[in-house]
Amino acid sequence: MKRADKAKGPYRVSGKESLSLVLRYIRRKISEQFMAVAGIIVYLLLFQSLVLGIPILDALTIGIGMAMVVLGLAVFLEGLLIGIMPMGEEIGIRLPQKAGTLVILMIAFILGIGATFAEPAIGVLKAAGSSVLAWEAPLLYLMLNRFAGHLVAAVGLGVGLALVLGMFRFLKGNSLKPYIYTLVGLLLLLSAYCSVHPNLRHILGLAWDCGGVTTGPVTVPLVLALGIGISHVANRGGEKTEGGFGVVTLASLVPVIAVLSLGIILAPKLPVPTNQISFFADNELGYLFDNASQKKDYALVKAGYSAQLAAFGGDRDSLMHYVAEIGRSELRTKQVFGSRGALGSWLSQNGTEELKREYQDLLQNGEAPTGKNNVMQHLELSTFAGRSITNALRAIVPLSIFLLGVMYFILRERLGKADEVFLGLLFAILGMAMFSGGIELGLSKIGDQVGSNLPVSFARMENPAEQRIIRDFDPDIVNTAVKSDGSSSEFFYYEEDGEVQAVSYSSQNYDESRGLYRYTPVRGPLFGRRPYSMIGILVVLLFAFIMGYSATMAEPALNALGLTVEDVTVGAFKKSTLIQSVAVGVGSGIMLGVAKIIWNIPLFWLLGPLYLVLLIATRLSSEEFVNIGWDSAGVTTGPITVPLVLAMGLGIGSQVGVVEGFGILSMASVCPILSVLGMGLVVNWRRKAFLRDYEPENLEISNEEISL
Repeated sequence: MKRADKAKGPYRVSGKESLSLVLRYIRRKISEQFMAVAGIIVYLLLFQSLVLGIPILDALTIGIGMAMVVLGLAVFLEGLLIGIMPMGEEIGIRLPQKAGTLVILMIAFILGIGATFAEPAIGVLKAAGSSVLAWEAPLLYLMLNRFAGHLVAAVGLGVGLALVLGMFRFLKGNSLKPYIYTLVGLLLLLSAYCSVHPNLRHILGLAWDCGGVTTGPVTVPLVLALGIGISHVANRGGEKTEGGFGVVTLASLVPVIAVLSLGIILAPKLPVPTNQISFFADNELGYLFDNASQKKDYALVKAGYSAQLAAFGGDRDSLMHYVAEIGRSELRTKQVFGSRGALGSWLSQNGTEELKREYQDLLQNGEAPTGKNNVMQHLELSTFAGRSITNALRAIVPLSIFLLGVMYFILRERLGKADEVFLGLLFAILGMAMFSGGIELGLSKIGDQVGSNLPVSFARMENPAEQRIIRDFDPDIVNTAVKSDGSSSEFFYYEEDGEVQAVSYSSQNYDESRGLYRYTPVRGPLFGRRPYSMIGILVVLLFAFIMGYSATMAEPALNALGLTVEDVTVGAFKKSTLIQSVAVGVGSGIMLGVAKIIWNIPLFWLLGPLYLVLLIATRLSSEEFVNIGWDSAGVTTGPITVPLVLAMGLGIGSQVGVVEGFGILSMASVCPILSVLGMGLVVNWRRKAFLRDYEPENLEISNEEISL
């Protein structure tokens, strides 16, 4: 008995063995995240350096950022697993047993809002505003900059309402189809209205992309935990339950309605898109800027010189005096221009001789090519770390307090393994801080670089990373070329590495007072000779498909969904079939999204027909495949894919001259639904054909054989 009792006791290990087990566990978790990230990152880096032939800028910064992404995501998901998810699962199981319908719906609503703010990718939306020009898309600029908090609140409100609808559906045992018909129908009507409005048309891509941002590693597990618990309790009588499926679908549709509604409310209070000069000459601020000074600051950084003059009523002296006052304050220089070097560049191109003499030292020391600067040299680590940790606390702490409050005050349940839960919450905060910092330093930068450089495959474009400063430039060497239509252009010969080439001359790049000329090399198209070469565009589209396909194949959540589908369909829909269907759908969606940006195709022209086809496929599909198919889009928009796709889209858009580069994520969400529902229809057709062939009336068996 003593031996048996001893065997049942805790297994004791030495400190060295404990450390070895912990390190092994940490190594395995980090390796899992590294394998999920490494493939797509290596693919992007190799494509830019080998296919496009463009070096990676800020490689050290991006490397540090990617390491932070891998480590941060591993720590965050571990914290989510041991800190937040146990509370979510407990609430999902106990809440239907101890609370009424109204309380359940209220908790679901608040939980949806809290989960949205805790999503790692939600911060990417806030960072996307710098690429949007206020005069081209005033409403989009407002929602991504001054009203970025309103945008996130609208998305959270949408997720909260989606959870209310989902829980109500489970409690009533309703089919998902009527919800899809209603929501998609309303979305198509709203999108059709927005597509013809001068301001609203530019937020369509953002609104639809928000539906993909919401279904991340925080929202999906919590939503499923609550949905599974309530669906099981609501079906005690033995009726078939969908196991929590369908809530993710609602959580990706309702936020789109919320964002479009916010845009419709704000649009009448904003100016319509116009040109730079007219925009800054107008003294009406609307909601775009806090004050006139902020508008002038924005003009100095984003607009051309003529528009800057318009912001100062055409008074050049007032403009120069304003810039001089900025330069005398380190704080104001950083706020407006970002660095002293950027101020020096402005003075070199636009400043008066008097102003250049005042800042002569700055001009002499600030001639390094802009593309060669390392971001780490200008990064204030204390500010960067403080911002990342603050954002993580704002995201995790309110959600955790709410979950704990529900546990203690509504369920009256004690928190099991409280030490593990609080350790998990600490991990979640630290992990999110590292991950969000890694997105800023790594993911967003590599996505923006690749996106900005992709157009060189099919068009001529400048490469700011290779900008040169030619000193002691002599204007007498400039030549004149005559075109076939009789017009002329100026050029000069430039030699580098023993190679002589003709370079277009622009008087705006010549600083006569100091004899300096800024030369930015132009490349492309790499494939084909004509601008917008079809061969080059096909290369870019193929790149986009492979990127989407490979990123989806590495998505861990897709394997889990595949096993669930195989189990629900009793092997009729294999896990491998689902994975391939979703991966092909995502690849096709990203390819269509890139095509939308390259040719500036209105998003509604693509989404409208696809969703109409989806409604027909939904009508023809069984309930199980409708739930699975529509939820499959949720696993495609993970914390790695979202920042990369958004940054890449904005980068491509900035180079090809479109107003905004949103919409790729929305296409990457709709196409896998279509592919899964299509495969589901094929599987159901084959299953019905198989059963029909084996029905008794179709079996040719004689009476003698039956009697035998």
